[in-house]
Amino acid sequence: MSTDPLLQLLRNKARYSHEQLAELLSISPEQVNVRIAAWEKDGTILGYQAVVDPERADGDAVSAFIEVKVTPERGGGFDRLAMRIARFDQVTSCYLASGGYDLMVVVEGSDLREVARFVSEKLSTLDGVLSTATHFRLKTYKENGFLFDQEARAERLAVSP
Repeated sequence: MSTDPLLQLLRNKARYSHEQLAELLSISPEQVNVRIAAWEKDGTILGYQAVVDPERADGDAVSAFIEVKVTPERGGGFDRLAMRIARFDQVTSCYLASGGYDLMVVVEGSDLREVARFVSEKLSTLDGVLSTATHFRLKTYKENGFLFDQEARAERLAVSP
């Protein structure tokens, strides 16, 4: 996580105006503009997204976390195969991970069958993919720093003797 206060503010709420950011950091709006433009140019900032509650927006859509064990390539390691997997439209995130598997792939589909078809017809058939384990997301509590279901967080359990 970045220690730069401006970058941290943008990670937490990218909808701040440059004037608001300048005021929060006691710098000029021009300094904010220059720093953000430089980060966008050098690839530090890749884009901006909204954190969306999938239960409200996507209806029956499903997400799955897929553990993928792969054979590293000579001279390329995991990178070439990981990038090939990451380019599939169904893949929303792809990470190299430590532990019992090599890649953690996040996939979205319109239903369980679509995700299952992706795994069986596209992912598992790639040369170098040794095995997969699919875990479906059942409920989201926190994503990218945003807590879901704020009402449940505010509730307190009754104390009984």
